[in-house]
Amino acid sequence: MKIFLLALAAVVPAWTAASAQDASDIRVRVGAGAQLEPDFLGSKSTDVAPLFHVNVARGTHEFSFGAPDDSPAIAVFSSGGFSLGPAVNMQSRRSQSDVGAPVGSVPRTFDVGAFAQYLLPGSFRVRAELLKGINGHDGVLGSIGADKVWRDGDRYVFSIGPRLLFADSRFERAYFGVTPAASLASGLPAYRPSGGVYAAALAAGANYALNDRWGLFGFGRYERLVGDAAKSPIVRELGSRNQWSAGLGVNYTFTFRP
Repeated sequence: MKIFLLALAAVVPAWTAASAQDASDIRVRVGAGAQLEPDFLGSKSTDVAPLFHVNVARGTHEFSFGAPDDSPAIAVFSSGGFSLGPAVNMQSRRSQSDVGAPVGSVPRTFDVGAFAQYLLPGSFRVRAELLKGINGHDGVLGSIGADKVWRDGDRYVFSIGPRLLFADSRFERAYFGVTPAASLASGLPAYRPSGGVYAAALAAGANYALNDRWGLFGFGRYERLVGDAAKSPIVRELGSRNQWSAGLGVNYTFTFRP
């Protein structure tokens, strides 16, 4: 499901922009590959998962830029490089067996909210997101980030930039807290974190066209837990402050006329 949302993140804004153009041809770029990602937030181990990528453009217009860790979103207002609109995402489920101790499970959580961003043509982007869990952790979380973008149309696109991730106490207690009952069951000290900045990250993404049809895409991301999240017994004794993820795939572009 998370992979589907990542693919949707590329499709929705691109399709919205493409529909506003006059040219009739629609270009679709689809990709598939594999990625390494943490088993759960704060984990010291990684798991292999499929990776998908989809983007759409109208006529000769270039594919829209999106960072690899953007939440799926629709721009309902755009003007002069500024855009905003609703956004959605999903936090993966964390089970006790994932952690290796009876500290409680966190159900798969769907987050809904909004994004706002400002894009200087082809060079620099600033983006902020604010989301609320509607189940699972029930918390509020968000991010503020910037990306430097280098591109030559659709021949290649490369981006890199920092992130600050923040959340309220509900989110942090769900993933990093240890209740008194969990403390008795696991032997870990009880811990009740507060909200605030819980991580800093650096994300990079790339697309490279081998020819008019085939290309390569990939991403790398490093996240460092900070603040109350980094002090959690779950992270210190069973996990890691360092969260790595990376992926690589092959994409194919085709054109059709509706």
